[in-house]
Amino acid sequence: MDKKDITVIRKQLKADNDLLKISDIFNVYIMKETTDIYHHQRQPFEMLDSDQQELFMNNFKKVLSGQMNEKLFELKFQRDAENSSQLILHRGLLGSGEDWETQMLLMTEKMIKDNSYEKDIVITFIRAEHMKPMKRSNPDSEESGRDAVYSHPFILCSVNKTEEPKKEIQFDYIEKEFKYKIEVDPVIDLKKPMSGFLFPCFTNHTSDVNHILYAAGKANEPDYHFIEEVLNGEQIMTAKEDKAVFEEVIKNVVGDQLSPSTLAAVYSEINDSIEENEEDESPKLDYKDVERILTKSGEQVDSEKVKEAFHLITDDESYELKASSIVPKYKSKSIKISTKVANISISPQDLQYVKQVNYNGKRCIMIEVEEDAEIDGFKMLPEAFGE
Repeated sequence: MDKKDITVIRKQLKADNDLLKISDIFNVYIMKETTDIYHHQRQPFEMLDSDQQELFMNNFKKVLSGQMNEKLFELKFQRDAENSSQLILHRGLLGSGEDWETQMLLMTEKMIKDNSYEKDIVITFIRAEHMKPMKRSNPDSEESGRDAVYSHPFILCSVNKTEEPKKEIQFDYIEKEFKYKIEVDPVIDLKKPMSGFLFPCFTNHTSDVNHILYAAGKANEPDYHFIEEVLNGEQIMTAKEDKAVFEEVIKNVVGDQLSPSTLAAVYSEINDSIEENEEDESPKLDYKDVERILTKSGEQVDSEKVKEAFHLITDDESYELKASSIVPKYKSKSIKISTKVANISISPQDLQYVKQVNYNGKRCIMIEVEEDAEIDGFKMLPEAFGE
């Protein structure tokens, strides 16, 4: 499941959409003191008023927001897991309303087992069906694209904390007096979901019940207990961790000093492979790919040394790095060059125009530019190098 597939579903999460049918919503309230189910309620989604529907829709969009391998992770289910979440969710997806509720309560029990929360939480499940019109095989056909659709039933879950109600001082115009007002009902924070998941994943209009999409609350901060014990997903590596592995491998092979032009060439090679496979899953790089990229970038490296570095850093010489995790946003100023004098932001594609040079025994950063640079609205006066 790639970002495009997620975006399609995310865009459909809106009211009065004939391509999305949400049949049921199921809310479960968990007390922080006992980590017990205090209350649960299932009802048809269409029974909620429009404002409530809007609040939940925005919450679900938040769950499906973020970058793959940073905040969103496609997990493969563990084989032969005890009390398998894959089986629970599949039963819930296919069962009646009561069967679905029973299975979602089983999922809830897994979420609260061996877990503690700082505040009361609300777990929300919806059961829905997303429809995507098929492309007409015959352009001259009178059949509408809406007459034939791909149908994707799914379960979407969000976990949200509650906030204490506000205590306020109010002024009563009629009685002409100040009043102390306190609400006793907790407020469900739907703007910042703590986590969530989507089951099943979708790939090329096909449901994939062997994978589940996990959503972390914050980028590069997945809950590994939730992933492995609750969802029974296999271990993952975040984009940040993949990037760290790549950097350590490079340092182990060529040392911790690298010219900007070489690094620019490395990023360019990897970015080219990403763009060539734009329609497919992001390519992965093994030690042979890293050796090839370094060689094309001007570094003389030994294949065995790269292989040994992979084994040393990951304990697995066959480990594959996700290319999209390695390269910073290629056309954005995503690279930071930090010095005591100034911090410079530059894009990977422009890194080739940066050099560190020695002048009169001092290290200087030189940036090649095509236009006059400006300082506080003034164009910089060109000077001969060395003056």
